[in-house]
Amino acid sequence: MASDLVRGRPTGFQIQAAGAEAATLIAPLGEAEAGLSIWMSEGLSNSFMIVTPAGRLVINTGMGFEGPVHRALYDAVDDGPIRYVLLTQGHVDHVGGVDQFLDEGTEVVAQEANATCQADDARIHAFRVRRSMPYWMDAVAAADRFIRAHAGEGVPTQSRPTPTLTFRDRLELELGGLRLEMVSVPGGETIDSAFVWLPDHGVAFVGNLFSALFGHVPNLVTMRGDRYRFVEPFLESLERVRARRPSLLLTGHFGPITGADVIDAELLRIGDAVRKLHDQVLAGMNSGTDLWTLMAEVRLPEELSLGEGYGKVDWAVRAIWEGYAGWFHARSTTELYPIPVAAVAPDLVALAGGIGPLLARAQARIAAGETVEALHLAEIAEQVAPEDPEVVATLLAAHRGLLAEVEGQNFWETGWLRTQIATLERRSARA
Repeated sequence: MASDLVRGRPTGFQIQAAGAEAATLIAPLGEAEAGLSIWMSEGLSNSFMIVTPAGRLVINTGMGFEGPVHRALYDAVDDGPIRYVLLTQGHVDHVGGVDQFLDEGTEVVAQEANATCQADDARIHAFRVRRSMPYWMDAVAAADRFIRAHAGEGVPTQSRPTPTLTFRDRLELELGGLRLEMVSVPGGETIDSAFVWLPDHGVAFVGNLFSALFGHVPNLVTMRGDRYRFVEPFLESLERVRARRPSLLLTGHFGPITGADVIDAELLRIGDAVRKLHDQVLAGMNSGTDLWTLMAEVRLPEELSLGEGYGKVDWAVRAIWEGYAGWFHARSTTELYPIPVAAVAPDLVALAGGIGPLLARAQARIAAGETVEALHLAEIAEQVAPEDPEVVATLLAAHRGLLAEVEGQNFWETGWLRTQIATLERRSARA
């Protein structure tokens, strides 16, 4: 079971677009007369502001449509010039609002691979949008409402900023008596991942280095589509944070994590758990165990269990396996050719004597609690008769059965199943 701290934090289902009435004071830094403080504005990824006597720093800026919201909340606290915008990664929910924070002379600071990361996103933008819809429909709806409400004011477009100051491994900055470092952590969500460290105050702004949900199995590859993320760089990056022994950890989603001992214990647990998964997968690969068996059998011991609200153990197993070995599983010669199993579905249906026997077997599997097996059978029938009412009903029953088992547990799995059910319900209404 995940730790009490992890289980007590919100889940992926609580991630919402920016819309708070006021920024949240996270911490004053030092004595009041120092004029230093940290503020947060939550959104699709958290944005933070640090106020100093010499101006402000903003860490991450949300999506384009969120930028004005974050800026207004911060300006209500302090209207000093924004000297720096610091980016912990190049994903759209971190860089999208940058243009809203550019005052005269503002430096945009990022790790040197930021442009490459943004270019990756741009290359597959249409693909990523389609693949993201099952999971972010609520956020998209909120964005649409915002755009409609502010249409007369001109809704800002998504920023694609060019950093004015970049670094490779580490960068030191100073503003208004505040010392800070930006440190590269390429094992995070993106190749340009970095964290911001305040050495005099023990504060680390880590963005989504530890995935969107702190203390959960990291998403080594996402269902929406991303490059694989590799375990060894992730562990090295984790240790770069842990070595500094932060007493305040500010993540990409939800509120702060406090206490040096608490943070260290959680980071140690995450690191040991991910290393354990990694070692089990490699041992299985080297002993000749196939991927599907590893996905079914590899588990974390109780003392190292992590949340599975974003990533999952079996998904991490597959990502590790394929990260090392690639797409060829050496299970079948057919893996080498562009002809899927669906191509022989008509033959299988004919051998079964029509879709009726297949659907009967699928329904029996559902009754026995073997829902995924039922889906395999129903999908074969679907290739031959996609609009047949009984085919659609069987697919719908299987998906509803899976959702009943997992709803509300994992953000991605639940989002996918809900979307598939909605699609099947529309098909059922037409049938």
